Amino acid sequence: MTQNNSVTIIRTPSLSFLRSFLCRLALPAMLLATSIGIGDLSAAPPWQEKKNQGEGAEEKVVQSQKRAKKELSDLTKDRFLRLTYKKEDKKHTKPQSLETAIVRYTKEGVAADKFHVDLVGAVHVGDEAYYEKLNKKFTEYDVVLYELVAPKGTRIPKGGREEANLHPIGALQNGMKSVLDLKHQLNFIDYMADNLVHADMSPTEFNKSMADRDESFGKMMFRSMGHSMAKQAAGKSQSEVALIMSLFSSNRTLSLKRTLSKEFESLESTMIVFEGEGGSTIISERNKKALEELTLQLKKGKTKIAIFYGAAHLPDMEERLLNEFKLTLGTTEWVEAWDMRDPPKKEEGKKGSNKKSEKKERLKLLEK
Repeated sequence: MTQNNSVTIIRTPSLSFLRSFLCRLALPAMLLATSIGIGDLSAAPPWQEKKNQGEGAEEKVVQSQKRAKKELSDLTKDRFLRLTYKKEDKKHTKPQSLETAIVRYTKEGVAADKFHVDLVGAVHVGDEAYYEKLNKKFTEYDVVLYELVAPKGTRIPKGGREEANLHPIGALQNGMKSVLDLKHQLNFIDYMADNLVHADMSPTEFNKSMADRDESFGKMMFRSMGHSMAKQAAGKSQSEVALIMSLFSSNRTLSLKRTLSKEFESLESTMIVFEGEGGSTIISERNKKALEELTLQLKKGKTKIAIFYGAAHLPDMEERLLNEFKLTLGTTEWVEAWDMRDPPKKEEGKKGSNKKSEKKERLKLLEK
């Protein structure tokens, strides 16, 4: 802002700068909304032996966790979300589907069909068929622990809540389902099923943890945007041109899906930006809450358990299951969340032949 002869001149950002700013914010914001749901283990696992905590034990735990995280970096890549492509699409330009994983963890010395904990990755807006498959899958478990920042024991009625979600992430999810022609998880998952159990923070717990850590969604979004800009500068991400081209595509919905889905390939690195060295409320603290509930369910004798959480939570959760609960990695099952195949082309030949037959019919009628 400058002053010239008592006239105030306000210098505004150029349109190109605003366009670039909004586009760079849009993709990470949409990624965050799609993979994180908004709506310390208090006891050792039953089979884990307690160890004496001598001097330096805390430091050893920290170092052990860092080593484990490094060892798991390759292991967790593409473990919970993946894109599929046609074989002939060697450059991976057009994703055909986005899939989420159901990863099984077992206890050493116990048959997998007798005891298992499954991490069920979720994207919070998806195809209706995706949520139907998950509802069917959930009937196979003794208990399904689900995420939702809500008062303890909250149940979502069938069809979802009637009131609008005013939380920034919830509002963004609702906007995305319309733009991408998808369905919202809360409207199609059967949360009234007897075996579904709430396993997340209450709003009071969530807000207190955010305040204690000096966290905010604004800071998270700008941190994510900075990460996105760094990736673009390094040539590891799509530029804003891809998003703009999608908006003007003849099939805008499909093009936007494909553009956004490619950002999921870097989901783990994006979540590390949110987490930092000390973790975060939105990922690690909520994961701890979910695993507290897991410990309670194990004490109740449940042996077939699913943890249904956003895919962004699962790398950290897997680390805790392997290192703290001493479980063993098992099988992986994939479920299609987004169908991004091209719609079938209209057969021009058939159209032409239909027109010819219609013409012949009209001629016959005229002759009569």
